[in-house]
Amino acid sequence: MSATRIRKAVFPVAGLGTRFLPATKASPKEMLPVVDKPLIQYAVEEAVGAGVEVLVFVTSRTKRSIEDHFDSAYELETELERRGRKAELEMVRGIVPKHVSCVYIRQAEALGLGHAVLCAEPAIGDEPFFVLLADDLIDGHGRSALQQMAEVYAQHQSSVVGIERVKPDETQRYGIISPKSAGPRLHQVTDIVEKPKPEVAPSNLGVVGRYLLTPRIFELIKSTGRGAGGEIQLTDAIAGLLKHEQVFGYEFEGVRYDCGSKSGYLRATVEFGLKHTELGNTFRDYLVEVGADLKSGKR
Repeated sequence: MSATRIRKAVFPVAGLGTRFLPATKASPKEMLPVVDKPLIQYAVEEAVGAGVEVLVFVTSRTKRSIEDHFDSAYELETELERRGRKAELEMVRGIVPKHVSCVYIRQAEALGLGHAVLCAEPAIGDEPFFVLLADDLIDGHGRSALQQMAEVYAQHQSSVVGIERVKPDETQRYGIISPKSAGPRLHQVTDIVEKPKPEVAPSNLGVVGRYLLTPRIFELIKSTGRGAGGEIQLTDAIAGLLKHEQVFGYEFEGVRYDCGSKSGYLRATVEFGLKHTELGNTFRDYLVEVGADLKSGKR
């Protein structure tokens, strides 16, 4: 069965990125590079690969470099063309395909993920849509998390959240679902709780940075008060959505790198470096050398 095409995707990118200071003092965390592409570009490529045509970025005043990255760079393109550097020119011009448009909406006040999604309502309208958190870099091994979730939506016509099994002592970092089995890797969400303590968590199935939501979520966000951290939580709005329609959690196939943490970011850099077409073999040799040195006590 072919997946239903979801035309629009929301990228909440207004956060401060304090865990990566001082690197993020003047540059957005979403622009941190993994090898040779910023995190936000990986997320955009995943969305475009899933059929998205409209990219909606919810930004703040410190995120201008994200807009610049996806804009045309006439001076750079002219210089590359003058030098005959066709490969680099094609790369720069292809960051956003011509059939894809970008929309930028300011989140004037940092009121949480739910509020950031609500800011995108004028651009989304009455359509189902993706939400991607660029912090979560997901390698779907040829079939992205969004593509997999779109297939679930095509079958059930209901909201879908990307989930994975987390360590029981880490439930306080995630929205945790109460699941009812609905098929291989698929769970109907009967409840969802934001950052519960391990002793009261309904499961260890945590929601990560991929969502496919029906437009009804907007009215639920509007009626959602401030929750954990004093913010308007998307998790709380999804809990309200359960009273109106089914919501599913899907354990996507692939590997997630939590690039919101320094250790996850370093792991992603290593793994994507090993797979890089130009650098992979050289980088692998270097890691083997480092491993030998560590084993022998030289490092």
